[in-house]
Amino acid sequence: MRPTHRFRVEPPIPASLSGLSILARNVRWSWQHSTKDLFAALDPSAWAASGQDPLRQLELISAERWAELANDDALAERLAGCLAELEAAISLPRWFQGRTSSLSLVAYFSPEFGLSETLAQYAGGLGILAGDHLKAASDLGVPLVAVGLLYREGYFRQRLRADGWQDERFPQQDPSGLAMTPTGIQITVEIAGENVNAAVWRVDVGRVPLYLLDTAVAGNSEAAVGITDRLYGGDEEHRLRQEIILGIGGIRALRALGIQPQVFHTNEGHAGFLSLERIREHIAGGLTWAEAIEAVRAGGVFTTHTPVPAGIDRFPDDLLVKYFSNFAGQCGVSLDDLRALGRRADEPGETRFNMAVMGLKLAARANGVAALHGEVSRVMFQGVWPDTPTEEVPIGSVTNGVHAHTWVAPEIIDILDKGLGDSWDGGEDAVWEGAQHLDNSAIWAVRNTGRAKLVSFVRSRLGGDLLDPDALTIGFARRFATYKRATLLLSQPDRLAAMLTSTDRPVQFLFAGKAHPADQPGKEMIQAIDRFSRSLGGHNRLVFVQDYDMAVARELYHGADVWLNNPRRPQEACGTSGMKAALNGALNLSILDGWWDEAFDGHNGWAIESAENEFDLGRRDAIEAASLFRLLEDQIVPLFYDRVDGIPVGWLERVKHAWATIGPVFTAARMVKDYTTNYYEPAAAGAGRLHLDNGAPARELAAWKLKVRQLWANVAVLSTEFTGSEVRAHIGLGGLDVSEISVEVVHGPIDLDGNFVSQTREPMSPVEVRSDGTAVVAGSFVPRSAGAYGASVRLLPTHDDLASPVEMGLARWR
Repeated sequence: MRPTHRFRVEPPIPASLSGLSILARNVRWSWQHSTKDLFAALDPSAWAASGQDPLRQLELISAERWAELANDDALAERLAGCLAELEAAISLPRWFQGRTSSLSLVAYFSPEFGLSETLAQYAGGLGILAGDHLKAASDLGVPLVAVGLLYREGYFRQRLRADGWQDERFPQQDPSGLAMTPTGIQITVEIAGENVNAAVWRVDVGRVPLYLLDTAVAGNSEAAVGITDRLYGGDEEHRLRQEIILGIGGIRALRALGIQPQVFHTNEGHAGFLSLERIREHIAGGLTWAEAIEAVRAGGVFTTHTPVPAGIDRFPDDLLVKYFSNFAGQCGVSLDDLRALGRRADEPGETRFNMAVMGLKLAARANGVAALHGEVSRVMFQGVWPDTPTEEVPIGSVTNGVHAHTWVAPEIIDILDKGLGDSWDGGEDAVWEGAQHLDNSAIWAVRNTGRAKLVSFVRSRLGGDLLDPDALTIGFARRFATYKRATLLLSQPDRLAAMLTSTDRPVQFLFAGKAHPADQPGKEMIQAIDRFSRSLGGHNRLVFVQDYDMAVARELYHGADVWLNNPRRPQEACGTSGMKAALNGALNLSILDGWWDEAFDGHNGWAIESAENEFDLGRRDAIEAASLFRLLEDQIVPLFYDRVDGIPVGWLERVKHAWATIGPVFTAARMVKDYTTNYYEPAAAGAGRLHLDNGAPARELAAWKLKVRQLWANVAVLSTEFTGSEVRAHIGLGGLDVSEISVEVVHGPIDLDGNFVSQTREPMSPVEVRSDGTAVVAGSFVPRSAGAYGASVRLLPTHDDLASPVEMGLARWR
C-alpha cells in the first residue's frame, strides 16, 4: 500500500550541532576530508548505510545517538573548525582575487554535473569534467555560476543478468532529500506551442552556485513534466526538448535570479540554445539579428568534447520547424536565418541542424579538450571557415584536468602534503619537482593499502574470495563505447589466461563501466568480459565491477597499479580517468590518444603502439593488441615484481617521475586557470567592448562584416614579385579601405605535391594606394629551413573587434 500524502521529516539534530546541516548542504564536503571524517565520526554505521551521503546519514542517526552527540564537546569543536574552513573557502580571497581582471562573472552551462555519487546528475566524462571544473573554480575564487538540468531519475543504475547482459534501473530521486535547495523561482519556456514551467533549484559547490531546472512541477502537462525525467533518455525529439529547457530556460533562470554574467561558457553543444535566447534578448533591446549575433559572440566560449562527427547532436529540419518557427518570428527573422547558424557551407546536402556548428558560430572563442583533440577538431570543423588552412582554424585547446582532492586517496594526500606542501594541487611545476625525492617505503606501504582496500571493496560487492591484494592490479573503467575497445585484451585469450593463472607473478584485471541503454555493441562487450571471467574457473583474477559511479571509480583509482586505456586513436577526446589514477600513484598504459599523447615522455608510463594508418580494423586491433601484450609481458610485469628488500624500486621511480611530470599539468586548477586567462578574461574584455553605448560597437562590427561580405568577391592579389627575401604585391581593394585588409606573406617548406608542410606568416605594409582602387604592398621573409620552399601572399579582412584574424573565413591567395 502506498501513502496518499508524502513529506519529509527533519532529523532531530541538537541545536548545538545545527551546523551539520550547513556542511551537508554544501557539496564542498565531498572534497574536504576533514568534513567527511567529521560525518563518519557521528555514527560509523549510519555513515556506511547512507552510502556516505551526509544528508541521508543525518536522517538515519537515532534520537538516542543524537542525545549522546549533543554532549560531546570535542565533536562540537571539530564542527566549529569545519564550519570555519567552509566559511574561509567561500569568502576569503583566492588565486583569482590576486589578479587584475575585468572579469566579473562566468556562466557555465552543461547537461550534466558529476559532483558526488550522492547527486546522480551525471553519466560519464562530460559531467565529471563539469563537476571538477566547478570545484576548481571554487578553490581558485574564479567568479562562476553554473546551469544544468535536474533529472528526477538521473542516469541509470546497472545490474548484470546471469548471462552477463546489462540491465538498467531508473530509481526516482526526491530533490528535497538531496544537497540542493529550492530557489522559489519558476521560469516559462514556450515549447512547440505549449508553455512549460521549470522550477529552479540551487546546489552550493563551495562558493560556486549551480542552478538546476526541473519541469516536474504542478501545472505542467504530463509530457512537459517528463522533459527532465532522465539523463540521455528518449529519442532525438526528447533530447531537443531538454536542450531547449537547458539553453533558453537556463538564461531565463539567470535573469529571474538577477544574475548578469559577462561570459557564457557552453560545455559541448547540448546547451547551445542559450546563445539563441541571448540573441532574442538583444533584439528586444533594439539590435538587429546580425548586430545581436556580434554582441552574443563576443562573450561566448564553446568547448567541444567530440572527436567524431557521429557524436554531435544534429536535429532534423522538421523538428526545427516545429520548435523554432515561433522563436524565429520573435526575433524578426525567417527560419532560414536561424537554420544558417547550424549549417556548414561544405555540407550542401545536410539538412539537419548541427548544434556544434551553431556553438562555433555563436562563440568568439572555442577549444577542444586536449592538444591532439584540438588538432582533430580543427580538421572536423574546417568547413565552418572555408578559406582557412586547417592549422589556422580558430579552435584552440585547453587540456582537461582533474580535481585532485576529489579523486586522490587520503593516504596519498598525506604523503604529498608532507613531501610537497599543501599547495601541490595548484598546478605549479616547482612544487612537484620534489616528488622525485619522496620515500619509497612510504609510497609502497600506501599503494599496498589502496590495493588491499580495492580487493576488499570488490569482495564486498561480488562476494567470494576474489582477487589477490598482492597481485599486480590493472584497472579499466569508462563508458563502454566500441571505439574504447574494452575487449581488446580478450582478443588474445591464451596470453591473457597465462598472466591470470601465473603463480609466481600474478596479474589481475578489474573492469567497470556502463553502456548506453541503446548501445547494443557496448552491452555485448560487457557480456564478453563477464563470460571470459566465468570461463577462468577458480582463478578469480578478472572481474567486472557492476554499477560504475564516482564511488566505484575512486576505489579503482586508489587501488590500481596500472591504468589501461586502448581506444582507437584519435577518437579519445581526452580521457581523464588516467589522470586520476596517475595522481594516486598508478602508471598509465595507453594508446597515445587524448591527454596521454601530450603527457607521455617515455618514462612516466607506457605507450601502446597505434596502427592508425591500417584501414583494416581487424588487422589494426591485432597489431595494437600484440603491442599491449608485449609491454605487459616484457616490461610491466617484470618491473613490478623486481624487488629490493620487498620494494619494487624501479617501479616506484617511475611512479615518482609520473607525479613530477603529470602532477603539475593535469589538475583542474591548471585547467581553470587556463580557461580564465586565455578564454574568460579575453571574452569579458571583448563583450565589454561590444556592449558599450547600448551596443554601438556591435552595430558597427555587424555593418562592417556585411560590407566586407558584399565586396570581398572583388578583392584580389593582382600580381606578386619575389626578389630574394623581398616581396611586393599589387592588390585590388574591391571597394574596401587598405586598412580593412591584412596582407601577409605566407612561407614554409613544401612537399612533393607542392603543398605547405608548415607555414610562417609575416605582415606586409602598404607603400602606395592608387586612385584606381588598388594598392602596392611590400614585405620580407627569411626562409626557416633548407630544401623545397614556397611563399604566397594572402589577404584577410581585418578589424579591431575580430577575435581571430580568420574569424570570417574569407581569404584571397596568390
